[in-house]
Amino acid sequence: MSSRLPSFSSAPKVAELIEARALAAVFQPIVDFDGGTILGYEGLIRGPAGTPLESPGALFAQAAREGLSVRLEHAAAETCVAAFAALGCEGKLFLNFSAEAIVSLGQTRERTAELLGRYGMPIERLVLELTEQCAIENVAGFEPIVAALRETGAQFALDDYGTANASMNLWVRLQPDVVKIDRFFIDDIANDPLKFEAVRAMQHFAGASGARLVAEGIENEADLIVVRDMGIAFGQGYFFGRPAARAQRRLAEPAREALAAGHIAVFPRATRSQLPGSPSGGVAAAKMLVPAPAVPRSATNNDVLELFNRLPALHALAVVENDEPIALVNRRGFMDRYALPYHRELFGKRPCLLFANAAPVVIEKSMTVEQMAKLLASDDQRYLADGFVITDQGKYLGLGTGESLVRAVTEVRIEAARYANPLTFLPGNIPISSHIARLVEHRVEFHACYVDLNHFKPFNDRYGYWHGDEVLKFAAAVLAKACDPTRDFLGHVGGDDFLILFQSEDWRERAHAAIAAFNEGALGFYADEDRAAGGIQGEDRRGNPTFFGFVTMAIGCVRVWPAAPDLARYGSEEIASVAALAKHRAKQEPSGFFLIDVDEGAATLHLHEHALGTARTAATMN
Repeated sequence: MSSRLPSFSSAPKVAELIEARALAAVFQPIVDFDGGTILGYEGLIRGPAGTPLESPGALFAQAAREGLSVRLEHAAAETCVAAFAALGCEGKLFLNFSAEAIVSLGQTRERTAELLGRYGMPIERLVLELTEQCAIENVAGFEPIVAALRETGAQFALDDYGTANASMNLWVRLQPDVVKIDRFFIDDIANDPLKFEAVRAMQHFAGASGARLVAEGIENEADLIVVRDMGIAFGQGYFFGRPAARAQRRLAEPAREALAAGHIAVFPRATRSQLPGSPSGGVAAAKMLVPAPAVPRSATNNDVLELFNRLPALHALAVVENDEPIALVNRRGFMDRYALPYHRELFGKRPCLLFANAAPVVIEKSMTVEQMAKLLASDDQRYLADGFVITDQGKYLGLGTGESLVRAVTEVRIEAARYANPLTFLPGNIPISSHIARLVEHRVEFHACYVDLNHFKPFNDRYGYWHGDEVLKFAAAVLAKACDPTRDFLGHVGGDDFLILFQSEDWRERAHAAIAAFNEGALGFYADEDRAAGGIQGEDRRGNPTFFGFVTMAIGCVRVWPAAPDLARYGSEEIASVAALAKHRAKQEPSGFFLIDVDEGAATLHLHEHALGTARTAATMN
C-alpha cells in the first residue's frame, strides 16, 4: 500500500480509492475459549480517515451506486491480506464476500486457486465468509462454486447466522466449515431465555453437521460465561477487542480472567409459558378429541336412542346443521328420561332437540389446555357431565369429556410445576437438580443453602392461604435480591422451602442480609394486635394451644468444594438432603443460620438413616 495518499474531495469516488490504494484494513480477533488463544482475525475495511467514506457502510453504499460492489470486495480482500501479511500475524484470516463476489472467483478449483493465490497468502489460512449483502438467486448453482473453493484448501463460513441469507436452507445445502452466530442472538443472552434456546438449537445442528460455531457480538462477561458454558468454542466481539489496524496479539486482562473464571453460568430460565408441559404451550384440545358421529337437526329421539344403543361408550351426541354444532344430547340424561313410563311412545318421533342442551360448550381444536382450564373456574359446570364439542374452524370435529379435561389440566400443571413453581415462577426441582449436577461436574466450589420459614403454618392457619401466598412471594423476592443472577441459582422446592446455589464469594453476607430483610418485612403481614403481642395463638401439630412467634427465615448451608472427598458420588438429591439437614439445624439457631461441609453433612445423614433403619428393624422384631 502506498504511504503517500492523494488528497480527496469531500466525496471521493470508490474507483479513485481503489486505484490510489487508499483503503485501510483493520482486524478483530476471533478467540478460542480453550486457553484464551486467538484463533484468527476478521479482516475489515475502512475508507480514508476523515472522509465521508471512512465507515464501511458508507463505503459499500457508494460502491453500489457506482456499480463497483464486487470490485470493492476484492480490493478489500487484497488490502486485508497485504496488511495481515505485513503484520506477521498467525492464525486464520476471515474475509467477507457476498455471493456475487464468491461467484466471480471462478467455478473450477484451478481458477479459484489462481485468484486466491493472488492474495499472496497460504490459501489454507483463508476463511471466506458469505455475508448477507445480497440474496442467492440460484443456490443449486452456487453449491459447486463453494465446493471448488474448498478444494483449494480455503474454508467457507456463513456469517451473521439467523439473519437475511444465513438460513437453515443454506446451512444444509452448503455445509459450511464455520457458522458465525449473529450478534442479535448473543447480546444479552445471559438474561434472555429465548435467545438462549435459539442458540442451543444452532449448537445441536452444528454438532450434527460438523460445523464450528463462532459467537459474534460478545460485549460483556455474563454473555461470555453463558456461551462458554453452553459448549460453544469460539467467540468475537468488543469484549475481546475492537477492530484495529495493528491486530492485537494477546487478550486483555479482563477477557482472560473471564474465560478462566471458576464459576459457571446460571442459564436464563424460561418464562412460565415457555416451560415444558406449560398449560399455555402446545397441548391442544385436539389431543382430547373423541371421534363421534353427529345427527342432523331433523333427527328424532328414536334416531338418538338407536345410536346410543349401538355405541354404548358414547357419552353424548352432537346435533349439527351445515356441519356446525347447534346442540348436545347427554347420554345419561336422555336414557333416564326414556326409562320413564310411556316416554318412548310419547317422544320417540319428536325432534331430538327436545331433550338436547341448546347451548353446549364448543371449543376449537387449537385451543390450549390453559385456555380450556378457564372452564374449570366458570359457573357453568354442565361440561363435566355433558362433555364438550370440538370444532375445526367452526365445523364439527368430535367430542371431549369433562373427565379428560380435568385430567389434562392436572397432569400439565403438575409437569409444569416440576420446572417452575406456579406461585413464584422460580425454577422447580428439575432445573435445581440439573444445576447442581452442572456444578459438581465442573468441580466448582459452591454453597447449597436450604431456606425455610419458621412458624409459617400457624400464620397460614390464622390469616388464610391468600396471605400465606403473599408471604411466600415476599420471601422469593427477598432471596432473589440477595442473589447475583449471573452466579447464584435460586429455586423453589415447594411450599415454604427454597434452595440457593451460591457461587458469589460474599455468599455469607448475602444470606444474612436475606434473613434480616425477610424477618423485618414479614412483620408487615401481621395485624396490629398480633404485632403488639409478639406473635399469634394457634395449635401445635398435636392440637394443643400454643403461642407462636413471628414468621422468620432460616438458612442451612452446605459447602461443596472441588477437593471434597468422593465429590463425584454426591448427586443432586444427596446434596439437597444434606442442605435440608443443615436447614433443620439452622431453625434451632438464634441467628437462623447454620453451615456444614458436605462430607460432614453426608456422614451425619448416613448415621441418621442407619439409626432410623435400626429402629424400624427393632420395631418389626418386637
